Amino acid sequence: MVSALGMTAVLGGCGLTGDSGDVTLRLVAADYGDSAANSSEKYWSELVETYEADHPGVKIEVSVHSWNDVDRKVKEMVEAGDAPDMAQIGAYADYADAGLLYPADELLSIPVQADFAGQFATAGQIDGTQYGMPFAASTRLLFYNKTLFAEAGLTPPTTWEELAADAAALKAEGVKYPYALPLGPEEAQAETMQWLLSGGGGYTDSSGGYGIDSPENVETFTWLRDELVGKGLTGPVAPGRLNRADAFAAFANGQVGMLNGHPSLMKIAENKGVKFGMVPMPGVDGESKATMGVADWMLAFRQNGHKEEVGEFLDFVYSDENVLGFSREYDLLPVTNSAYEVMSAADEDKALQPFLEELPLAELYPVGRTSWAQVAAEVKKRIGQAVAPGGSPSAVLGKLQTTALDAESTADADR
Repeated sequence: MVSALGMTAVLGGCGLTGDSGDVTLRLVAADYGDSAANSSEKYWSELVETYEADHPGVKIEVSVHSWNDVDRKVKEMVEAGDAPDMAQIGAYADYADAGLLYPADELLSIPVQADFAGQFATAGQIDGTQYGMPFAASTRLLFYNKTLFAEAGLTPPTTWEELAADAAALKAEGVKYPYALPLGPEEAQAETMQWLLSGGGGYTDSSGGYGIDSPENVETFTWLRDELVGKGLTGPVAPGRLNRADAFAAFANGQVGMLNGHPSLMKIAENKGVKFGMVPMPGVDGESKATMGVADWMLAFRQNGHKEEVGEFLDFVYSDENVLGFSREYDLLPVTNSAYEVMSAADEDKALQPFLEELPLAELYPVGRTSWAQVAAEVKKRIGQAVAPGGSPSAVLGKLQTTALDAESTADADR
């Protein structure tokens, strides 16, 4: 979901309010494109043009920023006392906790709010009230290089033991990265969560609190250290220094046997002519019972008012036509039940079918916690040490658990 673009564009309405009865709504949005040809500017420009034609008293001003910049841009606007009416970004909890956001039920019509997939609606809640409106989603699958697997006489793994055996066979064939394990600072929290879930654990425990240093999680990272990294099955770059983008590029160059990937990797690999397959993440004793899901969020700030106009516009944004259009343009998964049903049955969405099948099983980051951003940053910084030679998974995960509990205590004290 990270755009290669650094551009900013302003679309629609020209920022002017026109007649005294007109309302201008400002939306700051993230760019999901990887070139000027498919920048999100194009998507929003067409959507805004259609909406304004039917709502002559409302102008929509959209500024599109790369994923490298968009969260910071919104933060700066809010801190300057100039919050946008809406922001489509990666997190919502801090703003909701500070009382800056409208709840979804004050904005959306009942059918629109009720159409959100259950796990995403729940993930958008704080204390039972939904402030984060899911906008786009993805899940993860294990990608494997069909050519390399055929040359080594392998079938895709369904268990950790099979994954390690396949990786060993690929190494024997001279594959550079038998299993690419990106635990570098770009997105280590994602690879980490996928492995934790496959080992029967996760960032949180059954009571909903942080459980980062649970026995299941320690066992998972001990296995990774000993059975993959320690046996030289993860390639020449230490996992703590391997970023996701580099791992994806290596896969597209035919240098990776297996890695966890999201839907955008399909296009990257296809463009380089790599023949690949996708299967659910293996678990300890069989296919993992849960997969990682990621959602990006739409927020509506209270500062400027315009609750009615914002709600009407968001009802339009979440119409089936627009949810389907956005999901198909960027190979993402829909966040509404109705669009999910359409895509699950449509031939044109056949390539996304494996990811769609995983969506009901998807578990999300604990994004409703204001502490999560700090915890994720610490995971990115530290988790690679857990699988390094001589590394201690229990010590590293214990430090992360302490960080999480301290961050929770600070957040509670600030309320």
